[in-house]
Amino acid sequence: MSGLEIGGQAPDFTLRDQFGQDVTLSSFRGSKAVAILFYPYAFSNVCTGELSGIRGRLDQFLTFDSEVLAISCDPVYALRAFADADGLNFPLLSDFWPHGAVASAYDVFDEAKGCARRSSYVVDKEGVLRWSVHNAMSDGRDLDEHLRQLQALA
Repeated sequence: MSGLEIGGQAPDFTLRDQFGQDVTLSSFRGSKAVAILFYPYAFSNVCTGELSGIRGRLDQFLTFDSEVLAISCDPVYALRAFADADGLNFPLLSDFWPHGAVASAYDVFDEAKGCARRSSYVVDKEGVLRWSVHNAMSDGRDLDEHLRQLQALA
């Protein structure tokens, strides 16, 4: 365990998005809160449903000076195909190599399955962890609760 605590600094990271562009968590510091959503696999049923749900409500997620970053251990090319297939127009970040390093830093890497667990974190504008939730692999997230947590920081 990395000792992540609500009220502590969120581990910083730089990962490539579905377009091959670097996205750094700390680049949002001072301007946006960030919802970080770890998900197991691109193209899987629950993940596709969740991320499509975010796409359909993206305007609500971005209302609170906030950003959504979805992270899986899939390679960039798979994430591009996933984004194109489902019209996902927010950053899908690849934690492919070193495999699961960011998921491990957030205590959500499943070694046996080689993927991130279905977990979410909300990071405030100062880079502080303010909320987290961990779902079973087969259980979709409560997007309303994610929105409430972002709104609480506004």
